[in-house]
Amino acid sequence: MRAILIPLASGTIFGAGLALGGMTDPARVRGFLDLFGAWDPTLAFVMGGAVLVMAAAWLVQGKLLRPWFAEGFALPDRSDITLRLVGGSALFGIGWGIAGLCPGPGFAALAIEPVSAAVFVAAMLAGMLMVRLIEGQA
Repeated sequence: MRAILIPLASGTIFGAGLALGGMTDPARVRGFLDLFGAWDPTLAFVMGGAVLVMAAAWLVQGKLLRPWFAEGFALPDRSDITLRLVGGSALFGIGWGIAGLCPGPGFAALAIEPVSAAVFVAAMLAGMLMVRLIEGQA
């Protein structure tokens, strides 16, 4: 039961924070990304808050022998920069700029604007499946 409740609570808090911060509003996200047009700086405060929380989490994680609710830490074990990583990052950024959503806010937006968010989430999942099929991992 704990294996379900902890991630569910974490995801709910994360989704609520995204909604409260305006990350589920594609127009606001596009406004933030439009540096040379009608730039909307409000999401910079959301990003700053996220950076502060993550910095604190890294400090705490460094002092722990193991996580509170898991057997071990799930940290990246690679640090190399590959063409696949750079290409995927570019594709992610382009999609974020066009749609005004990325995966987390896309799922959170399902509760606010289910129809438009469902189109985004369906397209995102189809893209993920296509990558797996192309790379032979499905």
